[in-house]
Amino acid sequence: MGIPADRRRVLGWLGATSALVALAGPGRALARPAPPPNRPNIVYIMADDLGYADLSATGSHAIRTPAIDSLGRDGVRLTQGYASTPICSPTRSALLTGCYAQRFAIGIEEPLGPGAPPHIGVPLDRPTIASVLRDRGYHTKLIGKWHLGEPPEHGPLQHGYDEFLGVVEGAADYFRHHMVMGGKDQGIGLAQDNAPQQRDGYLTDLFGDEAVRTIEGAGDRPFFLSLHFNAPHWPWEGREDAAAAKTLPNSFHYEGGNLAKYKEMVEAMDQNVAKVLAALERTGKAQNTIVVFTSDNGGERFSETWPFIGHKGEVLEGGIRVPILMRWPGHIAPGTLSDQVMASMDFLPTLLTMAGGNVAGAGSFDGVDLSAQLTGKAAPVPRTLFWRFKANEQAAVRQGDWKYVKIGGKEHLYNLAEDEHERAERAAAQPAKLAELKALWDGWNARMLPYRVDGYSEDVRKAYSDRY
Repeated sequence: MGIPADRRRVLGWLGATSALVALAGPGRALARPAPPPNRPNIVYIMADDLGYADLSATGSHAIRTPAIDSLGRDGVRLTQGYASTPICSPTRSALLTGCYAQRFAIGIEEPLGPGAPPHIGVPLDRPTIASVLRDRGYHTKLIGKWHLGEPPEHGPLQHGYDEFLGVVEGAADYFRHHMVMGGKDQGIGLAQDNAPQQRDGYLTDLFGDEAVRTIEGAGDRPFFLSLHFNAPHWPWEGREDAAAAKTLPNSFHYEGGNLAKYKEMVEAMDQNVAKVLAALERTGKAQNTIVVFTSDNGGERFSETWPFIGHKGEVLEGGIRVPILMRWPGHIAPGTLSDQVMASMDFLPTLLTMAGGNVAGAGSFDGVDLSAQLTGKAAPVPRTLFWRFKANEQAAVRQGDWKYVKIGGKEHLYNLAEDEHERAERAAAQPAKLAELKALWDGWNARMLPYRVDGYSEDVRKAYSDRY
């Protein structure tokens, strides 16, 4: 079997880099051991409810995202990136812990809301993506959406972050900075560290500006900056909608929004990503900084998910397939397109390894270290990944190219290499494969926590007309 074109290009780029190093001469290399490499800074950017095709790089018909696209142009874009769950706080649990969300009580709230048990959160003794990097000497900061419990019991500072500025709950008005219900502000809303915070401005800009200040104020200590935009999550508000926000009765905003407003919100986020990238260049930190961009789940009401079907709240590809782009100058070849399967929970072991850490010594994780695959040092590895969702009795497992889906009481089998649109039903022709994958899912599910009998799970059929 020949080496794929992308693989040949990456190996050639790495070989050229090694040749340049060799020009220094073997004598000098033996006389003075090379100093250990600098620990790279890490900027992890996550959008909220962004569909797979909501970037110009992934096929949007109208939205232009030159800053986000540049990460793939200057690094790698994964075509088979996944959210670990099809909805918000469970995926954030998987990202934080490097494990399947369903191992934790907070991970089976779909999503976390007012009906959840009190004092819920990831166990405080659990290593997190922030704590393992802090143990490596990183300064850790979260800017943006948290949605994993309330401070001071279960805020970001209790789970490995040194600083926090963002919204505590699962949504917030872009100007009022709180979730709005019945015309009234609810919850903690915008907070700094463990306390509520009053600031003015459009949240997307506020978070982008805070990220710029953080980068400009960073000294020589490496930093891990989690920039979790709440954009383009509802309510459907752009920069010019401050007056309308004052009279909004409900943040779910079922009566509002349109494609033009959604485009405005995504492009505002991209403009803030541009500010962050410019700050890295201006401060001389760009060459030693890993920058990641992804989404917490598939798209919602106004998203594009083509060529996939399904949306947030579904285990179909459109509900779980997300963009993943990563830039790391000198380590990831520019313009790389990778078909490596990667999920949210893989970022902890992958980034820890890139930071020079020891994954085995940091804890036990379901996620896999894919640093060698992303940097072109190893070929893609096959994966087996599992999903479930209580609403509409959903289950899914992907093993290699095969995917088993259960949704709405019906079972399906697809070969994603031949049909990523999940229309060519293979269950009748391949009953043994369907049974094999179903048994795999049953075994995995038996090791996860069961759902609460009265636990919440968001049902897309209640809001989407195309779900009847």
